[in-house]
Amino acid sequence: MAGLRRRSKNPHAEADQFRRRAVIGFAVVGACLVALAAWYFKLQVLDHDEYATRSEANRIRPRPVVPGRGTIYDRNGLLLAENVPAFRLDITPDKVKEPAKLVAELGRIIELSPEDIERFEATRKASRGFRPITLKLRVSEEEMARFAVDRWRYPGVELVPYLTRRYPYGELFAHIVGYVGRVDEKDLEQLGEINSALTHIGKTGLERYYDEQLRGRIGYEKVETNVEGRALRVVGRVPAQAGTDLRLSVDAKLQQAIVDSFGELEGSAIAVDPRTGEVLAMVSLPSYDPNLFVNGISSKDFKLLNDNPSRPQFNRLVLGGVAPGSTLKPLIALAGLDSGKRKPEDTVVSTGMFYLPGTSRGWGDASRRGHGVTNLRKSISQSVNTYYYRLALDLGIQQFDEYMAYYGFGEPTGIDLRGEIGGILPSPQAKLKARKERWYPGDTVNVAIGQGDWKVTPLQLVRATAGIASGEMRRPHLVAQSRVGFDRPWEPMPQPKPIPISPNPQNVAVVRLGMQDTMQPGGTGWRVAQGASYLMAGKTGTAQVISRRGTAAVDPRSLPMHLRHRSLFVGFAPADNPTIAIAIAVEGGGYGGSTAGPMARKIFDAYLLGQMPEKVDPAGVPLTPDATVAPPAAPAAGPATPPPSTTLPAVPQGERR
Repeated sequence: MAGLRRRSKNPHAEADQFRRRAVIGFAVVGACLVALAAWYFKLQVLDHDEYATRSEANRIRPRPVVPGRGTIYDRNGLLLAENVPAFRLDITPDKVKEPAKLVAELGRIIELSPEDIERFEATRKASRGFRPITLKLRVSEEEMARFAVDRWRYPGVELVPYLTRRYPYGELFAHIVGYVGRVDEKDLEQLGEINSALTHIGKTGLERYYDEQLRGRIGYEKVETNVEGRALRVVGRVPAQAGTDLRLSVDAKLQQAIVDSFGELEGSAIAVDPRTGEVLAMVSLPSYDPNLFVNGISSKDFKLLNDNPSRPQFNRLVLGGVAPGSTLKPLIALAGLDSGKRKPEDTVVSTGMFYLPGTSRGWGDASRRGHGVTNLRKSISQSVNTYYYRLALDLGIQQFDEYMAYYGFGEPTGIDLRGEIGGILPSPQAKLKARKERWYPGDTVNVAIGQGDWKVTPLQLVRATAGIASGEMRRPHLVAQSRVGFDRPWEPMPQPKPIPISPNPQNVAVVRLGMQDTMQPGGTGWRVAQGASYLMAGKTGTAQVISRRGTAAVDPRSLPMHLRHRSLFVGFAPADNPTIAIAIAVEGGGYGGSTAGPMARKIFDAYLLGQMPEKVDPAGVPLTPDATVAPPAAPAAGPATPPPSTTLPAVPQGERR
């Protein structure tokens, strides 16, 4: 047995076995070392750029730099839209475990409205978690102090400085300047990733039309952070580009004068320089305070605006339309001259009523006794309907529409405001499409005096009126100059070339004389111009809201306000060297000569003579003049010395057109 054990032990075999195991072990260890070296090589060499970028991203974070929004000035340098410093409260969702609980805790130290919380939750669900979301704009100093004490308790929450918008003149320029509002989900889709850091965007008015220029270009800062994500220092910067500043052609003092001339009445008015097309003032009443919308309007304020039957937010100049009434007559007269259908000396006889052959229904004149023998100038000055009934029929509706379209009716003027409507130019095609009815000669008679299916804006009226004043039609525009940077010079905004209103200047001159006659004794607006130290040219108008009863005229004073006629006036001054043209539409104002006409006189006096209208309260008591609007620069043309002040005579309520 002992011999068998000694034979089973083989030292050489054991040594070979040990060597084999050692080689295998060393091979495994060597392979592991090679794999480890290869892995380190991959990390340190092949993937160096990727991990270096990740490491840098953990230490350096890009922070967007939103530039200051461009400011807006009136023609005399008054600031109409400015930027003021403020702080907002931002939350980065991916740094917060329970956002709802965090918001509830923040609500104990910072006043949060239901709208703030609702907007935050909606944005959080629709946006990416790494993008900061604003919980509240305009955090007060007291709230900032309370938050600073417990700042460490709220990771992912930051107080961010920014510039917010303010409109110093409030509702005076609401329909011109407009307002900016908070960026919503729809806005983010349009803005794209580059502009996702924006908190506000233009919503209405010039703020919307020129939004891309006003907001500038976003820059970025490279911020070094600690392990807690707090900023330590700025290590790099891509500068932001400031927004474009705008200088308007609007005169703040004239704007206030128009508002004062309306008193408690509602409607719209616009004044332009006929030599350039620059808008000097434009008013839609009633108005509203655009500051309410900048950081989110409250439900209470929004309901008050929406429930107001006068629709303060509705821009009557751009979105509203009225029947032009007799204000269209100078243009129809010009069409008659240019077409060759009429000469200045051609006459018609007005008997007070006009009848189409074979019909019993009559169309009346301003005077039911008739105006007698009437030529072109008299037809304008005394607003003789019969002259235009016959002229429109002689032109025919097709040629009539061609001239009216050339004068700009039926299409937008192109003013630098969004949403402008083109109105309605009456035509057989439009009537057939709208009411499935054919066109009758009686329709042509109606449209000849600005009634029927007409719908025009004061913008269209003032453009055509300015065309008569200067001989050329220009695009009305609000922005005269712009600059990129406060240290850069102002550059004029390019405008399209004007087009002549008529191929024959003599025809335009005759129409101008007719409009001058309107403001002289015997004309429908003579009382308005009485005592003026400058020549006025104009045309009064009355647009009926309801149909007349048979052949009888409707006294607007017998109707409730919403059914009363609209009072209209178009004109320019000084008539011998026009520097201002206006169009006025007063809702429920009655006749043009008794309401809109006196307003025009006040506006002309304010611009040409510097005489601001006297303010009165609803009881008729004069108020102290408003001194908030600085005096404007003197107009480019006008009287060398201010003439003595004159008192505007009262206009009898029965004065028509």
